[in-house]
Amino acid sequence: MAGRRYSTGEFAKKANVSIRTIHYYNEKGLIKPSFISEAGYRYYSDRDFARLQKILTLKHLGFSLEEIRTISLREDDTDFLSHSFALQLELVRKRIEHLQFVEKSIRKTKEKFDAAGEVDWEEMTQLIQIVDMERDLVEQYKNEKNIKSRINLHEKYSHNPKGWFPWLFEQVENEPVRTVLELGCGDGAFWKSCRDRIPPYWDITLSDVSRGMLEDAEKNLKKIPGKRKYLVADCQSIPCKDNSFDLVLAHHVLFYPKDLQAALSEICRVLKPGGALCCATYGRNHMREVEEFVREFDEEITLSRIRLYENFGLENGRELLEEYFTEISLYEYPDYLEVSEAEPLLDYILSCHGNQRERLAPKYDRFKAFLEKKISSGGFIRITKQAGAFLARTPKR
Repeated sequence: MAGRRYSTGEFAKKANVSIRTIHYYNEKGLIKPSFISEAGYRYYSDRDFARLQKILTLKHLGFSLEEIRTISLREDDTDFLSHSFALQLELVRKRIEHLQFVEKSIRKTKEKFDAAGEVDWEEMTQLIQIVDMERDLVEQYKNEKNIKSRINLHEKYSHNPKGWFPWLFEQVENEPVRTVLELGCGDGAFWKSCRDRIPPYWDITLSDVSRGMLEDAEKNLKKIPGKRKYLVADCQSIPCKDNSFDLVLAHHVLFYPKDLQAALSEICRVLKPGGALCCATYGRNHMREVEEFVREFDEEITLSRIRLYENFGLENGRELLEEYFTEISLYEYPDYLEVSEAEPLLDYILSCHGNQRERLAPKYDRFKAFLEKKISSGGFIRITKQAGAFLARTPKR
């Protein structure tokens, strides 16, 4: 991809953008000239042109320049274009699917209006929400990418052969269950992993605050037999009738609600008498080595602005649940990681919710070398895992 070199003016003209835009992207660290002459003139390559095309596409899809910079951190020479095009195609497809869904919803609303001669305002409210969903495209992409980065690291380097999702399923498969509600289902990874163990008589409702995530879950589980419904829902206000479910699943969910009491009250309300809640979380030592070596590299980095385990973790979960349930059991998942490659660990670190993207962006290559040196010294980095699940039975009324 060497190609010819372009002056700043030629490069801007070729891309149909202003010279000022090129200078601005330079300042933001999104594009750097491939060559600077002794006189200080900047020159760009065809590879830089491909990078600019990606920036403009992501910007058109709604990403901020800071988000684009984070996405572009993992560009290496061998697979830059392939990964770049794959990412753009994925996002464009999601936008097309959303617009098709909007078209279908508008047509349906119009047909009803034409037939009845009056507006169904409840349906109009739903239509507004559907049209507004496009704003969630960027957020959904980030959430999906973050979830996949975490799952990939654990699947690749965990030492417990059972696997996290199958282990979680074991905790509930012997419960007397017919109706199940999962809160925060994401893309349906839990059910996909346990597809061969789901009893055919289970009536499952998958819920998430993101309609886009639910659409992905429905796609991922389409070929798996069974009765399933999909519901946009916040665990602090569950749109289901009282006494609807034998079992509620809330895996890595209960440390997020602003009002945990409201969420637990809602869960108790929708559970049948004698029903159960299974909720996974982690403890204060979970992945602690990652925080330690990141802080060793840059003591200003914080991987999480909020310590989620303090909201609902292995240490305090029982106490928080005791107000709402009669019987509570804690099951801990014995496991650890031995990470032998820097790339998956880098993805995991970038997926966290702190300030690491901003701090690492200008020194990404140095940080990657720092991790590779740590791994090479012992062949791997051993990382503590401290995760588990509470099984809370019989909601208090």
